Amino acid sequence: MFKVSFGQDIHFSQFNGSLLNLTPGFTGLFNGDFRVGAIYRSQWQAVPVPYSTFSMNGEARIKPKQLVKDMVGVGLVFNSDKAGDSRYGTTQLYANGSYIFLGKPDSTLLFTLGMNLGWCQVGFDYDKMTFDSQFDGVNYNKTTASGENFDWTKYNYADVNLGTGIQYILDNKHRFTVGLGFHHLTSPVITYQGNKLSKLDFKMTNYLSYSTPINQKVDVIAEALISKQAKNYEIIPHSSLKYYFNKDDNKAVLAGLCLRARDAVVFRFGYTHKTLQSGIAYDINTSKFTAATNRRGAFEIFVNYVISRKPSNFVKKRVCPVFM
Repeated sequence: MFKVSFGQDIHFSQFNGSLLNLTPGFTGLFNGDFRVGAIYRSQWQAVPVPYSTFSMNGEARIKPKQLVKDMVGVGLVFNSDKAGDSRYGTTQLYANGSYIFLGKPDSTLLFTLGMNLGWCQVGFDYDKMTFDSQFDGVNYNKTTASGENFDWTKYNYADVNLGTGIQYILDNKHRFTVGLGFHHLTSPVITYQGNKLSKLDFKMTNYLSYSTPINQKVDVIAEALISKQAKNYEIIPHSSLKYYFNKDDNKAVLAGLCLRARDAVVFRFGYTHKTLQSGIAYDINTSKFTAATNRRGAFEIFVNYVISRKPSNFVKKRVCPVFM
Protein backbone atom coordinates (compact mmCIF):
# COMPACT_ATOMS: atom_id res chain seq x y z
CA MET A 1 0.00 0.00 0.00
CA PHE A 2 1.41 3.38 -1.02
CA LYS A 3 0.55 6.68 0.58
CA VAL A 4 1.37 10.16 -0.68
CA SER A 5 3.24 12.49 1.64
CA PHE A 6 4.75 15.95 1.27
CA GLY A 7 7.76 17.72 2.77
CA GLN A 8 9.77 20.89 2.43
CA ASP A 9 13.37 21.94 2.12
CA ILE A 10 15.22 23.57 4.98
CA HIS A 11 13.98 27.14 5.33
CA PHE A 12 14.35 30.12 7.69
CA SER A 13 12.18 33.13 8.44
CA GLN A 14 15.34 35.26 8.58
CA PHE A 15 16.37 34.27 5.08
CA ASN A 16 18.74 37.25 5.00
CA GLY A 17 20.75 35.46 7.71
CA SER A 18 21.37 32.38 5.57
CA LEU A 19 21.96 33.70 2.06
CA LEU A 20 24.00 30.73 0.82
CA ASN A 21 20.95 28.49 1.31
CA LEU A 22 19.07 30.74 -1.12
CA THR A 23 21.59 30.64 -3.96
CA PRO A 24 25.28 29.77 -4.40
CA GLY A 25 25.48 33.03 -6.36
CA PHE A 26 25.84 34.89 -3.05
CA THR A 27 29.15 33.15 -2.31
CA GLY A 28 31.76 35.86 -1.80
CA LEU A 29 29.28 38.69 -2.44
CA PHE A 30 30.20 40.81 0.57
CA ASN A 31 32.60 43.61 1.44
CA GLY A 32 35.58 41.88 3.06
CA ASP A 33 37.83 38.84 2.79
CA PHE A 34 36.05 36.21 4.90
CA ARG A 35 32.53 35.72 6.21
CA VAL A 36 31.33 33.21 8.79
CA GLY A 37 27.80 32.69 10.03
CA ALA A 38 25.35 30.42 11.78
CA ILE A 39 21.58 30.28 12.22
CA TYR A 40 19.37 28.12 14.47
CA ARG A 41 15.62 27.57 14.29
CA SER A 42 13.42 25.77 16.82
CA GLN A 43 9.89 25.19 15.54
CA TRP A 44 6.63 24.17 17.19
CA GLN A 45 7.81 23.92 20.80
CA ALA A 46 4.19 23.33 21.87
CA VAL A 47 3.98 19.95 20.13
CA PRO A 48 5.47 16.85 21.83
CA VAL A 49 8.51 16.68 19.52
CA PRO A 50 9.70 20.10 18.30
CA TYR A 51 11.52 20.54 15.00
CA SER A 52 15.01 22.03 14.96
CA THR A 53 17.22 23.30 12.14
CA PHE A 54 20.84 24.45 12.27
CA SER A 55 23.01 25.88 9.50
CA MET A 56 26.50 27.34 9.44
CA ASN A 57 28.73 28.61 6.67
CA GLY A 58 32.19 29.93 5.99
CA GLU A 59 33.30 31.66 2.80
CA ALA A 60 36.12 33.69 1.33
CA ARG A 61 36.46 36.27 -1.41
CA ILE A 62 39.70 35.86 -3.34
CA LYS A 63 41.46 38.12 -5.84
CA PRO A 64 43.68 35.94 -8.07
CA LYS A 65 46.63 37.72 -9.68
CA GLN A 66 45.50 36.51 -13.10
CA LEU A 67 42.28 38.54 -12.87
CA VAL A 68 42.51 42.25 -13.62
CA LYS A 69 39.33 43.32 -11.81
CA ASP A 70 37.12 40.29 -11.13
CA MET A 71 37.19 37.98 -8.08
CA VAL A 72 36.15 34.48 -7.07
CA GLY A 73 34.29 33.21 -4.03
CA VAL A 74 34.62 29.85 -2.27
CA GLY A 75 32.70 28.49 0.69
CA LEU A 76 31.23 25.62 2.68
CA VAL A 77 27.67 25.24 3.97
CA PHE A 78 26.56 22.70 6.60
CA ASN A 79 22.88 22.07 7.37
CA SER A 80 21.25 19.81 9.95
CA ASP A 81 17.50 19.34 10.42
CA LYS A 82 15.56 17.08 12.83
CA ALA A 83 11.80 16.62 12.69
CA GLY A 84 9.02 14.56 14.23
CA ASP A 85 8.72 11.56 16.53
CA SER A 86 11.12 9.43 14.50
CA ARG A 87 13.65 12.31 14.45
CA TYR A 88 13.63 12.33 10.68
CA GLY A 89 16.90 14.02 9.87
CA THR A 90 18.52 15.81 6.97
CA THR A 91 22.28 16.44 6.93
CA GLN A 92 23.87 18.41 4.10
CA LEU A 93 27.39 19.56 3.27
CA TYR A 94 27.87 21.81 0.23
CA ALA A 95 31.04 23.12 -1.40
CA ASN A 96 30.40 26.48 -3.08
CA GLY A 97 32.20 28.36 -5.80
CA SER A 98 31.39 31.61 -7.61
CA TYR A 99 32.85 34.05 -10.12
CA ILE A 100 32.32 37.71 -9.19
CA PHE A 101 32.17 40.20 -12.06
CA LEU A 102 32.99 43.83 -11.33
CA GLY A 103 30.42 45.66 -13.41
CA LYS A 104 31.76 49.14 -12.59
CA PRO A 105 35.24 50.22 -11.45
CA ASP A 106 33.82 51.83 -8.29
CA SER A 107 32.20 48.52 -7.22
CA THR A 108 28.67 49.96 -7.32
CA LEU A 109 27.65 47.08 -9.60
CA LEU A 110 28.58 43.45 -8.94
CA PHE A 111 27.10 40.30 -10.36
CA THR A 112 28.01 36.66 -9.86
CA LEU A 113 27.60 33.15 -11.21
CA GLY A 114 27.73 30.42 -8.59
CA MET A 115 27.49 26.66 -8.20
CA ASN A 116 27.63 24.17 -5.37
CA LEU A 117 27.97 20.41 -5.06
CA GLY A 118 26.58 18.67 -2.02
CA TRP A 119 26.63 15.41 -0.13
CA CYS A 120 23.30 14.86 1.61
CA GLN A 121 21.91 12.23 3.94
CA VAL A 122 18.33 11.68 5.07
CA GLY A 123 17.18 9.13 7.60
CA PHE A 124 15.10 8.28 10.64
CA ASP A 125 15.39 6.45 13.96
CA TYR A 126 13.50 3.19 13.54
CA ASP A 127 13.61 2.48 17.30
CA LYS A 128 11.47 5.56 17.98
CA MET A 129 8.66 4.40 15.66
CA THR A 130 5.54 2.52 16.73
CA PHE A 131 3.05 0.59 14.58
CA ASP A 132 -0.55 -0.60 14.94
CA SER A 133 0.54 -4.26 14.93
CA GLN A 134 2.52 -3.65 18.15
CA PHE A 135 -0.63 -2.83 20.14
CA ASP A 136 -2.65 -5.75 21.49
CA GLY A 137 -5.71 -3.61 22.13
CA VAL A 138 -4.65 -2.73 25.67
CA ASN A 139 -0.89 -2.33 25.79
CA TYR A 140 2.01 -1.53 23.50
CA ASN A 141 4.62 -4.26 23.11
CA LYS A 142 7.85 -3.12 21.48
CA THR A 143 9.06 -6.68 20.96
CA THR A 144 6.12 -7.54 18.70
CA ALA A 145 7.02 -7.59 15.00
CA SER A 146 5.95 -4.39 13.25
CA GLY A 147 5.37 -6.01 9.87
CA GLU A 148 7.23 -3.15 8.20
CA ASN A 149 10.33 -3.70 6.10
CA PHE A 150 12.93 -1.09 5.14
CA ASP A 151 15.98 -1.79 3.03
CA TRP A 152 17.75 0.92 5.05
CA THR A 153 16.93 3.77 7.41
CA LYS A 154 19.49 6.23 6.02
CA TYR A 155 19.99 7.28 2.43
CA ASN A 156 22.80 9.29 0.81
CA TYR A 157 22.55 11.30 -2.37
CA ALA A 158 24.38 14.02 -4.29
CA ASP A 159 22.88 17.42 -5.01
CA VAL A 160 23.74 20.15 -7.53
CA ASN A 161 22.61 23.79 -7.37
CA LEU A 162 23.28 26.86 -9.53
CA GLY A 163 22.60 30.53 -8.97
CA THR A 164 23.41 34.16 -9.58
CA GLY A 165 23.50 37.35 -7.55
CA ILE A 166 23.41 41.04 -8.41
CA GLN A 167 24.22 44.00 -6.19
CA TYR A 168 23.77 47.60 -7.36
CA ILE A 169 24.18 50.87 -5.45
CA LEU A 170 22.57 53.95 -7.03
CA ASP A 171 23.69 57.46 -6.05
CA ASN A 172 25.30 56.04 -2.90
CA LYS A 173 21.79 55.83 -1.38
CA HIS A 174 19.72 53.11 -3.01
CA ARG A 175 21.01 49.55 -2.57
CA PHE A 176 19.46 46.77 -4.65
CA THR A 177 20.24 43.06 -4.21
CA VAL A 178 18.81 40.25 -6.32
CA GLY A 179 19.49 36.54 -5.98
CA LEU A 180 18.29 33.67 -8.16
CA GLY A 181 18.78 30.02 -7.22
CA PHE A 182 18.17 26.78 -9.13
CA HIS A 183 18.13 23.85 -6.72
CA HIS A 184 18.15 20.05 -7.11
CA LEU A 185 19.06 20.17 -10.79
CA THR A 186 19.46 16.38 -11.00
CA SER A 187 16.18 15.66 -9.12
CA PRO A 188 17.88 13.12 -6.81
CA VAL A 189 15.98 10.01 -5.77
CA ILE A 190 15.27 9.52 -2.05
CA THR A 191 14.23 5.98 -1.17
CA TYR A 192 14.21 3.53 1.75
CA GLN A 193 12.84 0.57 -0.20
CA GLY A 194 15.00 0.41 -3.31
CA ASN A 195 12.52 2.03 -5.73
CA LYS A 196 12.69 5.31 -7.64
CA LEU A 197 9.20 6.60 -6.86
CA SER A 198 10.29 9.49 -4.65
CA LYS A 199 12.36 12.31 -6.14
CA LEU A 200 13.41 15.68 -4.82
CA ASP A 201 11.67 18.21 -7.02
CA PHE A 202 13.49 21.05 -8.74
CA LYS A 203 13.17 24.32 -6.81
CA MET A 204 13.69 27.93 -7.85
CA THR A 205 14.23 30.78 -5.39
CA ASN A 206 14.11 34.53 -5.99
CA TYR A 207 15.47 36.92 -3.37
CA LEU A 208 14.88 40.67 -3.66
CA SER A 209 16.17 43.38 -1.31
CA TYR A 210 16.08 47.18 -1.34
CA SER A 211 17.32 49.64 1.27
CA THR A 212 17.62 53.42 1.41
CA PRO A 213 18.00 56.09 4.13
CA ILE A 214 14.91 58.16 4.97
CA ASN A 215 16.89 60.52 7.24
CA GLN A 216 20.29 60.73 8.92
CA LYS A 217 19.40 58.10 11.52
CA VAL A 218 16.99 55.68 9.84
CA ASP A 219 17.07 53.34 6.84
CA VAL A 220 14.08 51.50 5.44
CA ILE A 221 14.60 47.93 4.22
CA ALA A 222 12.23 45.89 2.05
CA GLU A 223 12.79 42.22 1.17
CA ALA A 224 10.92 39.37 -0.46
CA LEU A 225 11.60 35.68 -0.94
CA ILE A 226 9.70 33.91 -3.71
CA SER A 227 10.11 30.14 -3.99
CA LYS A 228 8.59 27.56 -6.31
CA GLN A 229 9.04 23.80 -5.95
CA ALA A 230 6.98 21.49 -8.15
CA LYS A 231 3.42 22.91 -7.90
CA ASN A 232 4.03 24.72 -4.63
CA TYR A 233 4.71 28.45 -4.22
CA GLU A 234 5.87 30.44 -1.20
CA ILE A 235 6.01 34.24 -1.05
CA ILE A 236 7.42 35.96 2.05
CA PRO A 237 7.44 39.78 2.04
CA HIS A 238 9.34 41.63 4.75
CA SER A 239 9.95 45.24 5.75
CA SER A 240 11.93 46.75 8.60
CA LEU A 241 13.51 49.96 9.90
CA LYS A 242 17.17 50.31 10.83
CA TYR A 243 18.03 52.93 13.45
CA TYR A 244 21.67 54.04 13.74
CA PHE A 245 23.34 54.97 17.02
CA ASN A 246 26.61 55.52 15.15
CA LYS A 247 26.52 55.35 11.37
CA ASP A 248 30.30 55.35 10.95
CA ASP A 249 30.54 52.13 13.00
CA ASN A 250 27.30 50.67 11.56
CA LYS A 251 26.02 50.45 15.14
CA ALA A 252 22.28 50.04 14.79
CA VAL A 253 19.15 48.12 15.75
CA LEU A 254 16.50 46.78 13.38
CA ALA A 255 12.85 45.86 13.81
CA GLY A 256 10.44 44.53 11.23
CA LEU A 257 7.62 42.25 10.23
CA CYS A 258 7.17 39.60 7.56
CA LEU A 259 4.30 37.36 6.51
CA ARG A 260 4.32 33.77 5.34
CA ALA A 261 0.93 33.43 3.66
CA ARG A 262 -1.51 31.06 5.37
CA ASP A 263 1.19 29.98 7.80
CA ALA A 264 2.71 32.60 10.11
CA VAL A 265 3.31 36.21 11.03
CA VAL A 266 6.98 36.78 11.84
CA PHE A 267 8.47 39.47 14.08
CA ARG A 268 12.15 40.15 13.37
CA PHE A 269 14.71 42.13 15.40
CA GLY A 270 18.37 42.71 14.69
CA TYR A 271 21.60 44.36 15.79
CA THR A 272 24.63 45.40 13.74
CA HIS A 273 28.02 46.74 14.75
CA LYS A 274 30.76 47.28 12.20
CA THR A 275 30.91 43.96 10.30
CA LEU A 276 28.76 42.03 12.80
CA GLN A 277 25.17 41.26 11.80
CA SER A 278 22.75 39.44 14.10
CA GLY A 279 19.05 38.84 14.44
CA ILE A 280 16.27 37.05 16.27
CA ALA A 281 12.78 36.20 15.05
CA TYR A 282 9.58 34.71 16.39
CA ASP A 283 6.84 33.10 14.29
CA ILE A 284 3.21 33.26 15.40
CA ASN A 285 1.44 30.38 13.73
CA THR A 286 -1.75 31.24 11.81
CA SER A 287 -2.28 27.97 9.90
CA LYS A 288 -4.75 25.15 10.62
CA PHE A 289 -2.08 23.65 12.88
CA THR A 290 -2.88 26.23 15.58
CA ALA A 291 -4.94 23.65 17.52
CA ALA A 292 -1.69 21.81 18.30
CA THR A 293 0.71 24.76 18.45
CA ASN A 294 -1.48 27.23 20.37
CA ARG A 295 -0.18 29.76 17.80
CA ARG A 296 3.41 29.23 18.95
CA GLY A 297 5.45 28.80 15.80
CA ALA A 298 9.23 29.10 15.80
CA PHE A 299 12.15 30.89 17.41
CA GLU A 300 15.21 31.81 15.36
CA ILE A 301 18.60 33.38 16.00
CA PHE A 302 21.49 34.09 13.64
CA VAL A 303 24.87 35.82 13.53
CA ASN A 304 27.15 36.71 10.61
CA TYR A 305 30.60 38.24 10.83
CA VAL A 306 32.83 39.62 8.06
CA ILE A 307 36.61 39.63 8.49
CA SER A 308 38.92 41.90 6.52
CA ARG A 309 42.67 41.58 6.35
CA LYS A 310 44.49 44.53 7.86
CA PRO A 311 46.47 46.43 5.25
CA SER A 312 50.21 45.91 5.54
CA ASN A 313 52.17 48.85 6.83
CA PHE A 314 55.33 49.58 4.86
CA VAL A 315 57.83 52.20 6.01
CA LYS A 316 58.33 54.53 3.10
CA LYS A 317 61.62 56.43 2.77
CA ARG A 318 61.57 59.71 0.91
CA VAL A 319 64.39 62.10 0.09
CA CYS A 320 63.75 65.59 1.37
CA PRO A 321 64.51 68.04 -1.46
CA VAL A 322 65.69 70.68 1.04
CA PHE A 323 68.82 68.62 1.82
CA MET A 324 69.65 67.50 -1.70
